[in-house]
Amino acid sequence: MPKHVVVIGAVALGPKAACRFKRLDPEAHVTMIDQASRISYGGCGIPYYVSGEVSNIESLQATPYNVVRDPEFFRINKDVEALVETRAHAIDRAAHTVEIENLRTGERRTLKYDKLVLALGSKANRPPVEGMDLAGVTPVTNLDEAEFVQHAISAGEVSKAVIVGGGFIGLEMAVSLADMWGIDTTVVELADQIMPGFTSKSLSQMLRHDLEKNDVVVHTGEKVVRLEGENGKVARVITDKRTLDADLVILAAGVSPNTQLARDAGLELDPRGAIIVDTRMRTSDPDIFAGGDCVTIPNLVTGKPGFFPLGSMANRQGRVIGTNLADGDATFPGAVGSWAVKLFEGSASGAGLTVEGALREGYDAVNVHVEQFDRAHFYPEKTIMTLQLVVDRPTRRVLGIQGFSTLGDALTARINAVATMLASKPTVEDISNAEVVYSPPFASAMDIVNVAGNVADNVLAGRCRLVGTEEFVQLWEGRKDADICFVDTRLAANAVPLVEKYGDEWINIPEEELAARIDEIPRDKTVMLVCNTGLRSFESQLILDRLGLTNTKSVAGGMVAIHKIGGDI
Repeated sequence: MPKHVVVIGAVALGPKAACRFKRLDPEAHVTMIDQASRISYGGCGIPYYVSGEVSNIESLQATPYNVVRDPEFFRINKDVEALVETRAHAIDRAAHTVEIENLRTGERRTLKYDKLVLALGSKANRPPVEGMDLAGVTPVTNLDEAEFVQHAISAGEVSKAVIVGGGFIGLEMAVSLADMWGIDTTVVELADQIMPGFTSKSLSQMLRHDLEKNDVVVHTGEKVVRLEGENGKVARVITDKRTLDADLVILAAGVSPNTQLARDAGLELDPRGAIIVDTRMRTSDPDIFAGGDCVTIPNLVTGKPGFFPLGSMANRQGRVIGTNLADGDATFPGAVGSWAVKLFEGSASGAGLTVEGALREGYDAVNVHVEQFDRAHFYPEKTIMTLQLVVDRPTRRVLGIQGFSTLGDALTARINAVATMLASKPTVEDISNAEVVYSPPFASAMDIVNVAGNVADNVLAGRCRLVGTEEFVQLWEGRKDADICFVDTRLAANAVPLVEKYGDEWINIPEEELAARIDEIPRDKTVMLVCNTGLRSFESQLILDRLGLTNTKSVAGGMVAIHKIGGDI
């Protein structure tokens, strides 16, 4: 008798699992249900629809051949029955049934299943404060919410917007509103940095500077305490520090697994509420599979349970589930958590742990910062890219990588190269010797990925003694009270503006002249060596070490990194 598979949820994982299964078992019957009217869409494209870069919302629901993936598409093209505006109310595991309701008619009925797939997704976190039910307050997690926001903006109803949350969606929405529509936009983040948990504090500062120089106001370490309205519509956001006028409030304070249905069915969940699955994506009930934003899978860096609500993850897991529904033996071992976000002038990307996250996990971690051209230095079209490598000191294991660049595709190519290695516990030497495609229009002969590994090796060996950019800026601002000497090792032409501005506080001794002018450097002070990217200052540090002057620090990333975080020097 043909197998009947029921899939609850039809955005990313559900359709992928259903269609993969049908390809492998064409005689089986698949019923896919979703409580929304529109299914199988690219939710990660919502900010670009709101901005107007994606002109038609149906584009997010269409195939590459511009066919909209609606129930008729699934019936004709995939032989999958798709029931929209249909809610699953309860799972009877013993009877292998799901109770469903047609939300248009109120009719309830029971579906019998042989195998069940839970693609329940996630739900937007809603801060427990007064005013969340006011008109003009919304997350942007589905197409209906996206249309509401886009139509309100297009109708001229929004001049001031507040975004609650400084993660991926929050920042992407900030760019959409401010860049494309010219709306006064403010981001309020509870943590002490934007992108908490995903970027180091120094990289987060680069993202913040990109936003702020494009007129997005950012408040970190700030809590929303209530929303106030007029005539039923939001008018103000009250935080613990200020009052912000707002015609629109976007809730982007993260997401949580949408797993009440699984909890009621008695499936095993983790403390976060995510469904626990094995490597074949089976739940604690062997006849029920789950994946996507509603499950926990291993973090392949820490070995601990992880939560990775990403559309790409859901699609890959959907294929694994579809294979196993057809009695295959596909596995999904876990993830390292790769990500990317596009801002105004720059993009950021990363994988694995930040240095702060690594320290919390008990690693003796160091963050290595590199600034280098993304292509051959002699090639006319190039930009200076930021990479940060997180390394465990005693084992030399690489735990994570992050970066920032004006060319996002060049950046993600580097992050991808390392992300695929992280599960194998690569060492610094693996990164130093990683094979990276080389041609002057695409990379340097010693690519920035390899350089990051080399710098990490120098740091661990004590040959390179670094100071971070934020710390350097703080030391410079407090220089009147510090026993520090600042030495610019660049050629004179580069240093002239700062020498003229700061006089004896900013000493210029080019690397080539250090040996001859070493007497100009005080031996009773800590010497901060700075250049454009950190290369000349490191080489200067080696020269001074040979000459017996070892009380030096090289500024990681140099003036390029200082300017990227908005340092006023």
